[in-house]
Parts: sequence; C-alpha cells; structure tokens
Amino acid sequence: MNRREMIGTMAVAASTLAMPRLARAQTPEFTFRLHHFLSQQAPAQTKMLEPWAAAVAENSGGRVKIEIFPAMTLGGRPPELVQQARDGIVDLVWTANGYTAGLFPRTEVMELPTVYKNDPAAANLALFDMFEDDLKPEYAGLEVMFLHVHAGQALQMRDSDVHSPADLVGKKLRIPTRTGAWVIEALGASPIAMPVPELPPALQKGVVDGALIPWEIIPPLKMQEQTKFQIEGFEMERFGNTTFQVSMNAGRWAGLPEDIQKAFRDASGRDWLSEVGAIWRASDDFGIKVATDAGNTHTVLTEAETTVFRDAMSPVVGKWVEEVSGQGIDGARLVDRARSLVASNATPK
Repeated sequence: MNRREMIGTMAVAASTLAMPRLARAQTPEFTFRLHHFLSQQAPAQTKMLEPWAAAVAENSGGRVKIEIFPAMTLGGRPPELVQQARDGIVDLVWTANGYTAGLFPRTEVMELPTVYKNDPAAANLALFDMFEDDLKPEYAGLEVMFLHVHAGQALQMRDSDVHSPADLVGKKLRIPTRTGAWVIEALGASPIAMPVPELPPALQKGVVDGALIPWEIIPPLKMQEQTKFQIEGFEMERFGNTTFQVSMNAGRWAGLPEDIQKAFRDASGRDWLSEVGAIWRASDDFGIKVATDAGNTHTVLTEAETTVFRDAMSPVVGKWVEEVSGQGIDGARLVDRARSLVASNATPK
C-alpha cells in the first residue's frame, strides 16, 4: 500500500469512528412536550413559541428538543393546561392565566385597566422584575419559563359600533379573565367567560355580541368575518389585559442538569421578553390590517371618549385590591409597584 492509499484508508477509518459520536450529538437527550390552546398557525406559536424552542435547542448544543402540540391535541380543554403541567401529563404549557380564575391573583395586577398602556414589552419586563419577590408563591408545582401579556383587550363587535359605555349596556361580551369580567360589568355589559377557541361559534350563534380581545387573534380566528367593528382607545389605550405563562412541570425541571436549565434560562431572559413584546405588538398591527382590508371599521376613540371609559373602569382596580387583600395580599402595593416598573421599563419612543 502506497502512502496516498494509507492516508485514504486512515481517513475513512477515522470518519467511520466519528459517525456514532456525531449521531449521538445530533440526537436530543432531552425531549419536552409543550401543549397549548391555539392553532398551529397562530402568531403565538409561529412568532413566539417556535423561536423560543429553537433558542433553547441551540443553547443546549442540540441536546434539547421541544415538540409543540397546538390546539389541545394532547387532550383536555384550555382551563386544564395548568393542571396538566403540574401533574406532569405534559412537560410544558403555554396558557392564559385567566383560564384558571383566581389561581394567580398576584399576577392579575398586570391585567388591570390603567396599569399600563400600549407597551407590552414594558409590561413583560415589569412581570420579570416582580416575579421572584412578588409573584412566585402562586406558581407551586410549576417552573415558570416566562410570563408575558399581549397588546391589550380591545373591543370587537359583531354589528354595533361603540363610542361610550352607554353603547355597551345590555350587550354580552366574551372575556377570558375575572378581571376582564369586572371591566365588562363596569361598562354596563354582561360578561360571558369562554376560552378563545370557542369564540367564533359563539359570535355566529349570537351567544355573544362581541368580545374583549386583542387584534392579533383576528387572522387565526377569522374575526373579520364574524365582526364588523374593532374599537380601541386614544393612542392605542385598551380595556385591560391578559397575562400568559410558559411553564414547566416542577419535577421535570428539578431533574435537569444545570447546563440544560441554563439553556432554558438564557432563552427566557430580559432581551427575550422585550422581543416578545415587539412580537405581540407587530402581530396586533397585522391583525387590525386584516380586518380593515376586509372592510371592517376600525374605531379609535377620541381622547375625551377614552377618558369616559377610563373613569368607568377605574373602580375595577379598587375592587381587585379589596378582593386580594382578603387573601392576605397587599394589592395596593402591587399596583404601585407594577405601575412604577412599567414606567421604568418603558420602551423608548
């Protein structure tokens, strides 16, 4: 065998020996199932959950794989997602806190009207800053990856425009949270609680006249086909909000090596929460364009009209403070802290 043939043989042998190691490196050591309630095409999955899962995988050097199961494909209904994670039926969930009413009372502070306006990134960062000292006790059995909000609850009405609370008297409106129900009652309407996937048939059958829900949901639920009016306040002010969580079963988390935990933490920090705010703001802007392109009316209340709504909703904050105070929670302090942190984390204009 000449020198060239010998080198070639050695190279083939080395390559063959390396193949099992390469295969092992490409096969994830840790696979997680993430369950959520919206469709595979919803911005929550395509714009947020998929990039986050990819970042965790990259941080882990390919040792982690997160499989996403949308639209409750692993069974159950949206209000059961938190318990599915706590019981270890699934590894991870993305869900709206409000689907389990009263289970996360401290975190409700970011749902209240007037706590923040048109800056989801600031609200996300405020939740991040509040978590360890103020919010963590209510997440027993879970390891929270991150909390976030959307761009805020707007009014989407089937066949009536709205310019004052008087226009809502007697109307039935969908809302996913108990604080949102208080907002609707303060505005003179009747709240109907339901997970968002149930909204389209409820509108079609006249079970509800409209909903407090953001614009981003318009494309996945085809809201432009079931409503005619989209209403929000002056300078994009909304009528409260919804908080969401991406959380892991606490036992699964505790069993992970520190470097794998770090892969998750590094993908879920402050920079990511700012990005999540931008993602939901952009998704909201896209959603309202879909509605107006379809011929729907986008009503932006005047500053004076918005003030009337704000005044009508203001008692909701006091009601929440009184409610949680009965559970030994200093609600007034949480409101002040949330507003202060939203202001200090405000996105530069």
